[in-house]
Amino acid sequence: MSKTRVQRLAGWSIVIAFVVMALKFAAWRMTGSVALLSDALESIVNVIAATAALWAIRLSHKPADRTHQHGHHKAEYFSAVLEGVLIVIAALLIVVEVWRAWQAPVVLDAPWTGLAINGVATVVNAFWATLLMRAARAHKSPALEADSRHLYSDVLTSVAVIAGLVCAVFTGWLWLDSVLALVVALNILWQGWKVISASVDGLMDRAVALDEHIRIRDIISASSKGAIEVHDLKTRIAGRATFIEFHLVVDAEMTVGESHIICDRIEEALMSEVPSVRVLIHVEPEHEAKLPAGSSAVPFA
Repeated sequence: MSKTRVQRLAGWSIVIAFVVMALKFAAWRMTGSVALLSDALESIVNVIAATAALWAIRLSHKPADRTHQHGHHKAEYFSAVLEGVLIVIAALLIVVEVWRAWQAPVVLDAPWTGLAINGVATVVNAFWATLLMRAARAHKSPALEADSRHLYSDVLTSVAVIAGLVCAVFTGWLWLDSVLALVVALNILWQGWKVISASVDGLMDRAVALDEHIRIRDIISASSKGAIEVHDLKTRIAGRATFIEFHLVVDAEMTVGESHIICDRIEEALMSEVPSVRVLIHVEPEHEAKLPAGSSAVPFA
């Protein structure tokens, strides 16, 4: 169900992106505003990014195979990196348009109709961004999260553009149009940098957050009755999957079957508390313990 819902949302994101793009370009054509053109250019990125996200999500859900034995979970990070690069390109295109408009300011035509159309597109984007963010957090989807964050930034810049153009219409300050477009470009560059850096961090096998690490440690500690110690606890995140590995120290006289029962109990506890978890446990005899005899703590590393 999770896989189907995520893919369905990614598919609808493409449709929504096309609708919003059409509305924003219509608003620009009506007004001739370079600020609205910058907003429309960013919507092209939304279309490409939504298409890339659908491809990445489908690939990430493919089961492990002979050449990708740990699965395809990281595919979504590539989509997010691509989106970040496209955002940067869109920002540079906007800067070019700003320079042209600064040299030859344009009187806005039919400003209220154009702003109303752009406002409708902004409301659609805000609704969809909220829906995507909830789904991204629920299903741990980097691609959906990157798409959602980009749409949120798009909403903020659209609101700023609309407010600024309203001011320009009332005051007659045509230079505001170019200034607003430049602000949009700078904000897009910042958002692109955040998307790229977060995605590269994921590709570098980032560990879970400290509070999540402590929660995992506590789950292991509560489920490891019969063992002497757990040490060298390590984690890494790959898309929606969380990989956990650690060393389990048991009595040297314990049978393989008995130690296996402990391992199964720990794995079941982790799988019930951590979504899409992969667990690797290395069983060791008691002389490999790192803590003083009698200690029951589970060290971090």
